[in-house]
Amino acid sequence: MGPEAAREFIGMRTLDQTTEEILTLAAQQFKVARATLSPTDDFFKTLQIDSLQALDLLTRLEHHFHVELPDYELQGVTDFQTLARRIQSRL
Repeated sequence: MGPEAAREFIGMRTLDQTTEEILTLAAQQFKVARATLSPTDDFFKTLQIDSLQALDLLTRLEHHFHVELPDYELQGVTDFQTLARRIQSRL
């Protein structure tokens, strides 16, 4: 599958699918059980991470979804659901 076809396929994700992928990737990165995370969780509190660790997660998500998230779009975002909406708007 070429880059264009991959991008088109990625664009067909639903918000729920995007949210689920974010939760799964976060669980893997921070070695927590996926079942302990929910879309409305504050990822700083639930994962017990600092801003540098959150930045690492955001970088991983940008690569995974093939998007670039400007800093201004992420200001004040602390829950997985809002993060998924921001990513979904870029797909």
